[in-house]
Amino acid sequence: MPSCPECENELDIEEDEVEEGDVVACDECGTEFEVVGVEPLELARVDEDLEEDDEEMFDEEDDE
Repeated sequence: MPSCPECENELDIEEDEVEEGDVVACDECGTEFEVVGVEPLELARVDEDLEEDDEEMFDEEDDE
């Protein structure tokens, strides 16, 4: 069973039951992760991705 990259608590997910794009949350710390790879399992924090997208959106607005 994979562990949370933030708090190292075991994540209650089955690696063979998730697909790329799924969002999973840690029961202990509440951090949400998107599944970005399944073999091997790779997780990326959801809120980090949102911050990058927000910055890009603001950059595009500044260019207009």
